[in-house]
Amino acid sequence: MRVVTTAQPRELDVQPTPLALLLLGREADPRSERGVDCPGELPSPSDPDLVARARAAKEKLGDKVFVLGHHYQRDEVIQFADVTGDSFKLARDAAARPDAEYIVFCGVHFMAESADILTSDAQKVVLPDLAAGCSMADMATAEQVAECWDVLTEAGIAEQVVPVSYMNSSADIKAFTGKHGGTICTSSNAKRALDWAFEQGEKVLFLPDQHLGRNTAVRDMGMSLEDCVVYNPHRPGGGLTAEELRAAKMILWRGHCSVHGRFSLESVEDVRARIPGVNVLVHPECKHEVVAAADQVGSTEYIIKALEAAPAGSKWAIGTELNLVRRLANRFAAEDKEIVFLDKTVCFCSTMNRIDLPHLVWTLESLAEGNLVNRIEVDKETEAFAKLALERMLALP
Repeated sequence: MRVVTTAQPRELDVQPTPLALLLLGREADPRSERGVDCPGELPSPSDPDLVARARAAKEKLGDKVFVLGHHYQRDEVIQFADVTGDSFKLARDAAARPDAEYIVFCGVHFMAESADILTSDAQKVVLPDLAAGCSMADMATAEQVAECWDVLTEAGIAEQVVPVSYMNSSADIKAFTGKHGGTICTSSNAKRALDWAFEQGEKVLFLPDQHLGRNTAVRDMGMSLEDCVVYNPHRPGGGLTAEELRAAKMILWRGHCSVHGRFSLESVEDVRARIPGVNVLVHPECKHEVVAAADQVGSTEYIIKALEAAPAGSKWAIGTELNLVRRLANRFAAEDKEIVFLDKTVCFCSTMNRIDLPHLVWTLESLAEGNLVNRIEVDKETEAFAKLALERMLALP
């Protein structure tokens, strides 16, 4: 259990829990990371000179720093990114810049881990806020997955199972996958990864997002929902009998994205009623019924390319993170493309949004002064097995 010592803000009438303060961004937990320290004093978010300070620090660092910005980052951060993209694209971009001493990853923890795995030992990967995690990645711990493998072994099927882990997983889970003969996948190559896996074995353990696994198996590969079972790490034996495990083709981990999991069939029906002729485009991390009701389904990069190719005057409801949807709506407004958020409820990725301008300024200024902060470093054994799983993905046809 993690314990964070915090002071009670005077304006609150009740004592907030440590977790609540962590989510509100008032504290960071050094024990949640390996070999890193918490930030010092951050600039005030109301500092009118933040943009100028970020530019000055980045200019001082020059080619020594390479800033990566995930698509879900807020605009105030994205403006300083040297490249933007999804998590795997950014990790590969970092590896393609071996001369950059510092890789500042404006994303979440598992993304920075992947960048550290793929970059050289001479490069240092930095995460501006150590508390920028991923709720999905946190839904599968190394201990839970090891216990799951024991359950599969007891059911007599472990030798038939090939693990396939989504990029949105910790380095520990990627290492488990590599060690057990599996591969990593992204939302755009999940079908290729599963095709490969079923050539190696009879069953797949898909970690940690049940929705991407189910949607790929059923929508893209023609399996039935009955071919899929959900392993719940919080229940004995995953909440499944040995017979259910033996009958299944896809053993889905009970994990999900807190953003994409919010979209519902009612959201789709409502937007169709409000906007006649709308095209519904959603991410495959959405629930199966949402994906089944959508007009198009695809990764973040797919969504961007689809809107780029869309005709002027077309109408789109997008089921993905709000920062990206809003940025796309502004980008294509001049082309008379109407782009709206699929749900009426505002839904930012709360952990991704922890990377704000004050944290970025503090990070860049610290590096410019020669102070290495918030380094994300994966231990060598974990890195070796995780890299093996990533290399299997890169070798997919």
